[in-house]
Amino acid sequence: MANRLADSLSPYLRQHADNPVDWWEWSDDAFAEARRRDVPIFLSVGYAACHWCHVMAHESFEDEQVAAALAQGWVSIKVDREERPDVDAVYMLATQAMTGQGGWPMTVLVTPDGEPFFAGTYLPKPQLMQLLDAAGTAWREDRERLTASATSIASQLSGIADPGPGSRIEDEQVALAVHSLRKTFDDARAGFGGAPKFPPSMTLEHLLRHHARTDDADALAMAERTLEAMARGGIHDQLAGGFARYSVDADWVVPHFEKMLYDNALLLRVYAHWHRQTGSQLAARVAGSTADFLLRDLRTAEGGFASALDADTLVDGHSVEGATYVWTPAQLVEVLGEADGRRAAELLEATPEGTFEHGASTLQLLRDPGDPAWWEDVRVRLLAARDSRPQPALDGKVVTTWNGLAIAALADTGVTLGRPELVEAASAAARLVLDTHLVDGRLRRTSLAGRVGEAPAVLDDHGNLAEGLLALHRATGDTLWLTRAGEIIELARELFHDEEGWHDTAHDGEALITRPRGRTDNAEPAGVSAIAGALLTHSALTGDTAHRSLAEEAIASQSRIITHDPRFAGWGLAVAEAMLTGPLQVAIVGEGEDGPLRQVAEASSSPGLVIVTGSPDAPGEPLLADRPLVDGRAAAYVCRGFVCDRPVTDPEALAAQLA
Repeated sequence: MANRLADSLSPYLRQHADNPVDWWEWSDDAFAEARRRDVPIFLSVGYAACHWCHVMAHESFEDEQVAAALAQGWVSIKVDREERPDVDAVYMLATQAMTGQGGWPMTVLVTPDGEPFFAGTYLPKPQLMQLLDAAGTAWREDRERLTASATSIASQLSGIADPGPGSRIEDEQVALAVHSLRKTFDDARAGFGGAPKFPPSMTLEHLLRHHARTDDADALAMAERTLEAMARGGIHDQLAGGFARYSVDADWVVPHFEKMLYDNALLLRVYAHWHRQTGSQLAARVAGSTADFLLRDLRTAEGGFASALDADTLVDGHSVEGATYVWTPAQLVEVLGEADGRRAAELLEATPEGTFEHGASTLQLLRDPGDPAWWEDVRVRLLAARDSRPQPALDGKVVTTWNGLAIAALADTGVTLGRPELVEAASAAARLVLDTHLVDGRLRRTSLAGRVGEAPAVLDDHGNLAEGLLALHRATGDTLWLTRAGEIIELARELFHDEEGWHDTAHDGEALITRPRGRTDNAEPAGVSAIAGALLTHSALTGDTAHRSLAEEAIASQSRIITHDPRFAGWGLAVAEAMLTGPLQVAIVGEGEDGPLRQVAEASSSPGLVIVTGSPDAPGEPLLADRPLVDGRAAAYVCRGFVCDRPVTDPEALAAQLA
C-alpha cells in the first residue's frame, strides 16, 4: 500500500512511496501532527541519484521493524534536497556544526518546532534502531534538557549562517587565490587535493579567465592538466560523453557513477571555453560529446533537461553501482571480435584484473587512438551494446537553476563549435522554464513532465536562469532574452536583497529556524555568485551601474572564502576576473551572426567581454544606440566601460583592438 509520497512531484519522494514508513512531505501539517501527538520528528533528506540514499532505503526504510519504531514515536518527514534546497541548507548547516561533516542521506532528529537535537548521515539499521530507542527515551524522560540543547543549537546556527561584512575584491586577492590553489594542486594526477576527487569546474573556469586576463602560464597549466586528466579518465564516459559525479580515487579512474545535470553543464561550458582560448582539439571533442550526452540522455519530452542519471542500475532486482558502464576484456571481445576487442581493451585500460570490481574495468582513454575512423566505429558498436544492458534510472524533474546552467553552456558551445542545434536546444529549454516555472509573476523551483511544483525558486535559480538567458542573447542576438533576463534579475533584487545583502530565500518565504545565506561554491555556484555573474553581464549590456554595484557587493560578501579557501569560491572568482577586466563591450552593426567581425569577437577569451550584433539603433539594445555604419560598411565598436575606440570595419583591426 502506497504512503503519502505516492502523489509527490519529486521522483526521489516517489521512490519511497511503497515504504512501510508512514512518510510525510515537508509541510505545516506534518509539524502540526508532531505537536498533536507530542512526538519529535525524524527528518530524512536525500535525492534520487544518491547511492547511499538507496542503500539506507533498502536496509531501513523498507524494513517493517524500522517502520514500526518510527510509527510509534515519531513523525517521519522525507525531503528531496533538490526540490527544497532551503530546508537542506539549514539542516546541513546543523549537521556540519554538530558532526564536523555532512552528506546524504542526511538524518536529523528535530523538535516539533523544527529545532535539531541530533544530526548524522547514513546509518545502518542497527545504529538507526539504537538511535531511535535512545532519542525516544530522552524525549520522554529528559525533554527539558533535550529541548534546551536543541534551542541552543538553533540559535547558534543563525550566527554561523550570517557571513558578516565582506571587502572589495581587487587584483591582489585574486592573485593570492591563484597562489593558494597552486599549493593544493596535485602535480602527479592533476586536480586539487586527494581522493575523492570532484571535477573543479568553476575553479577551472576561474583559472582560464585569470590566464586570459593576466597571461599567467601557471593558471593555464593547472586548468589544462586537470581538464585533460578528467577527459581521459574513467570519470568521463568515453562512449556516450558526459561526466560522473566524482572519482573515488585520486587518479580519476573509478567514478561514483551518477551523472548530474549541473556537473555536465558546468563542465561543458569550461571545455568549450578551453577550446575557444587555446584551440585544443581534445577540448572540442569533449565539449561536443558532452553536449551530445545532454541532448541524448537528459533532454525531456518538453524540451527541458532532467536532473540526473542514477549511480545504480537495477540488475535481477538488485541495485548494482556502475553495472551499465564497466567492461571485462572478454566482453569487449564478445562485442568487437578477437582483434578489435583486444586492441580496444589495451587502448581503454580494460585489464584482466579490472580497475573496478569483479574483474571489470572503467574505460579510460589515456592516449589518442591513432586511427580516428577505427575508434569511432568501435565507440559506436560498444555504445550500442551497452544500450542493450539494464540502464540507470532517470530523475526526470526539471530544476530551474540547473537548466539555467545548461542553457548557458549549450548557447556558448553552440557558438564556439558552430553547432546551431545546440543553441536551439538552449532556446527550447529557456522557453519551457519561462512558460512553465514562472507562475503569477514568481519563479518556481521544479517541474515534472510539464507539471510545475509548489516549491518556490531560491536565489541561485534566478541567478543561473538569468545567466543562461544572457548567454542566449549573445548567441542569437535576440533582444527577447536580454529583456527576460532583466526581468528575472529585477525579481531577484526585489525578493532576495535587503540592507544586509543577499539571502537565498525570499523575504516572504517560509520561515525556517534560520534564513540561509550560502556563500560557498560547492558542486554548483552559490546563489550570491550566480546572481553576481548575471548582474555583471547585464550591467555591461545595458549600462545599468546599479546592477554593477550590486554585483560588486555580492562578490565582496564572498571575500572570506576567496581569501581562506578559494577552491570553494570558484564561480565567485570567475566573476571577479570579469569584473576586474571589464566591461569590454563589442557592438557590431550591419553584420549577421556569422560575419567576419563577429567571428573575430567570438574568438576573444577576455573574461569581461560582451558582444552584441544588430542594426544601428536596434530597439532594446543599448550598446547599438548611436552606432552607425561606417561609409556604408559593417563596423565594430570596441568599448571599455562605454568609452569607445574608433569603429573599425576590418577584422584584423578588430583583432588588434581586442588583443
